[in-house]
This record gives sequence, C-alpha cells and structure tokens, in this order.
Amino acid sequence: MIRLEIDDSSHFLNGEDLALLRRCAESSLAVEGLALPVYVFVRITNDQEIQEINREQRGTDRSTDVLSFPSVTYPAGRTARNAKNLLLEEYDPEMNAVFLGDIILSHDHILSQAQEYGHPINRETGYLMTHAMFHLMGYDHMEDRDRMIMRAHEKASLNAVGLFREEESLLTDEELITLAYEAREFAYAPYSGYKVGAALLCEDGRVFKGCNVENNAYPNSYCAERTALVKAVSEGARKFTKLAVTASGSAPYPCGACRQSLHEFAPELDILIAWDGNILRTSLKELLPCGFILSPQD
Repeated sequence: MIRLEIDDSSHFLNGEDLALLRRCAESSLAVEGLALPVYVFVRITNDQEIQEINREQRGTDRSTDVLSFPSVTYPAGRTARNAKNLLLEEYDPEMNAVFLGDIILSHDHILSQAQEYGHPINRETGYLMTHAMFHLMGYDHMEDRDRMIMRAHEKASLNAVGLFREEESLLTDEELITLAYEAREFAYAPYSGYKVGAALLCEDGRVFKGCNVENNAYPNSYCAERTALVKAVSEGARKFTKLAVTASGSAPYPCGACRQSLHEFAPELDILIAWDGNILRTSLKELLPCGFILSPQD
C-alpha cells in the first residue's frame, strides 16, 4: 500500500497522469517485494525550480529531469526489501506509513525528453516516476552492475503497467536472471539449505518472481518455479515465453512436477538455469519432451 502526497500547484498534470504516478509507484513496490505501507511526497515543477533545488541540495547548478531524496541511507548491498528495520525508523504515525522519501519531477524535462526519445508523454512520466521510486528504495546506476540491476527492476515495473517501447519490451536474459536471483533472497529452505529463485516472463512483458518455500512435511513444500507460475496465473497471465531459475552450488533444474506444471501453459518455454556465475540455456521441450496433454473442458 502506498500513500502519495502530490504537490502539483501549477496543474502540470491531469487526472490520468496523477493516476499513472500511483500505478507506477505501486508496481515498483511490487517488483521490489516491499509489503510495508509507505508514504511518498511528489512535487511536479519546472526546470527553473528543479535547478534551484538541485543547487541547494546537491551543489549542482543545473536543471534535471528528476530528483530523489530517500529517507534512509541504505548499507552497501541492501535495498528496501531487506532493510525493514531501517525503514521502520521512518514510520510516520499520522500517515500510518513509512516515509520512503521525496521525488521532484520537472514537467519541462518530461515534455522535452518525450519528444527527444520519440515516445508518448505518459511513458516518460511513468519512467521517471519508476526510476525515482527505485532510487528511494536504495538502487543506483553509477557502476555497470548496479545499472543493470536497477534497469531490470525498472523494466519489470514498466512492463507491468504497460509502459514500454516495443523495441525494449522484453527483458534480456541477464536482466531476467538478475530478477530470479533477487527472488532467491526470500527463499525459505531451513531443511535442505538449497535456496532457489525464479522469474517468469509473460508474453505481455510482465514478470512474476518466486522462491522455494519448504515445509516440515516435505510434500507441502513449493518450488520456486511453481510459486512464480501460480502468482502469474492468479493475476490473469496465461502466456509465458521465458523462465530463469537460480541457485548456488549446483544447477537448479526444474523438478518433474514443475516441468509438467509449466507445460500446461507454455510447452515452448525457454529456460535459463543459472548458478555460481554459470548460465545454461535450454527449453521446456528439451527438459520434458513428452509432457502430459489433456484437452481442458470449456
């Protein structure tokens, strides 16, 4: 849940634009896996004012498209999803939510960059909001690896709300694997110690992540692949193109039950198996050449 306080006193944005900011914020939180109620302040302004803010707050005397001011200084290697205690220190009882930070958007830059890059204004608006949200959650793009991780999350978030350019709609293999490794951090594997993460790419560009969830009664455990699949189907997704599965120590090949479950929806699915710096590219057809087929009833 997110509460946005939007200051748009000059009325740069219309009702649809404001609703878009909320959808992008919610999608970003979902991709991050942050379940805490959060509060974000957003100001819509022009180049002149954002230049003043940039100069006063960051010592840079120029205008820019967006500024983000996180409420938390995240330790190296951590983002909002694994910094719950730090975030709870920013709990605002009046808002009944954790204050995530401030976002300043320049409407002048939104218009000029949409024209420069040749895409709709709402796409530029949504991208800058999404970009700022991930900054508030501890992501950065100064180093190549950090840039790839942040970009993978941004693309997954934009895909989820239908804001992407056709030529960049699908994540690269490396980006999908990155999201699967992120999902692996939530794995609950106290019995085997073998943590697995999965990221399932839909035909429409959405990505659903899952991890393995073990149980004292082993048959009640859930594999990462099926966790991602069930999440996707429960959100209305039915067509899938690629799956990334990640682990450490050995190659995390999907088990037989996962192969058959995936075959129900995507017998042509491409599969990426990643562990300890290794990447194996295969397909569901290769892993399950003769899947069980029974025509579903209407």
